[in-house]
Amino acid sequence: MSSPAPLRILGIESSCDETGVALVQTQAVGWPRLLAHGLHTQMRMHAEYGGVVPELASRDHIRRVLPLTEQVLAEAGLATRDIDCVAYTRGPGLAGALLVGAGVACALGASLGVPVLGVHHLEGHLLSPFLSADPPEFPFVALLVSGGHTQLMRVVGVGQYELLGETIDDAAGEAFDKSAKLLGLGYPGGPALSRLAEQGNAQAFALPRPLLHSHGLDFSFAGLKTAVLVQSKKLPTDEAALAQARADLAASTQAAIVEVLLKKSLAALRQTGDQRLVVAGGVGANRALREALNLACARRGVRVHYPELALCTDNGAMIAMAAGMRIAAGVDTPIKRYAFDVKPRWPLDAIAAAA
Repeated sequence: MSSPAPLRILGIESSCDETGVALVQTQAVGWPRLLAHGLHTQMRMHAEYGGVVPELASRDHIRRVLPLTEQVLAEAGLATRDIDCVAYTRGPGLAGALLVGAGVACALGASLGVPVLGVHHLEGHLLSPFLSADPPEFPFVALLVSGGHTQLMRVVGVGQYELLGETIDDAAGEAFDKSAKLLGLGYPGGPALSRLAEQGNAQAFALPRPLLHSHGLDFSFAGLKTAVLVQSKKLPTDEAALAQARADLAASTQAAIVEVLLKKSLAALRQTGDQRLVVAGGVGANRALREALNLACARRGVRVHYPELALCTDNGAMIAMAAGMRIAAGVDTPIKRYAFDVKPRWPLDAIAAAA
């Protein structure tokens, strides 16, 4: 019996402030492979406003998505006629931004007469480590730390996700960004705070670790943000002393966030008995977090997997990959249906019911 013909899947990501386009190809054996990808970040545009402006984000997606598609196809040495399926981020995310990607994907699919597939943004992050040189194997525990999401999931297979714990207020990424803003750092705040933390003493400020010793696996970072606000108002006014105090507060803030993420991840591994941990999402690129997880997991004989650094933020490759994996696993069958909707709020553990 002959193997099914490989599918070339174009993926479009437009959930927030990055426009991503990528092309993957399914294989007879193993998961799809990445052929090419392109990414445009709106970071500089939104920095002027200190945060993402949804209307501006949507307009910029409109400007970028087709040129990026042409760039990706050229890089892969292919033409639009070579596309077999178009995948797009259906949610969660900014409604207007999602509609741009969904509209372009469905228009392109209709013009080519190929099927389309809406993909869950967080599933894209969850499966993005399969694009790396060291892909994981099922089952595993996943720590999803992306933007406004902090979750622990148990992943048995493609589309088989069990929510173990999630944030009850601010997510880790929000704690980084909001703390950075309190320290007068630019946008995006998380990377800026991490850079400043390298110059500081992580023991200088005794900041809270909310829910660290609770019996559950939920997270809470709102109290930490409040503590940073209180300490930021007590910083010295002397210029030299202020610079060091800001670095110390940044380091202490990062240490608190990392400790909570580390301890909860280890607790999830103990609870499930799994020996693999996947870390995905923008905060997964944080060097301090990676070092802490690598050290703790090595001591316990647990394998840790990350996406490539270039694929930690939102990108089209993870959307194309998630679509390819769902098709390969028989979880989804893309159809030639070009009427679309988007889901700005879409829990990952409800994906089977919402597909």
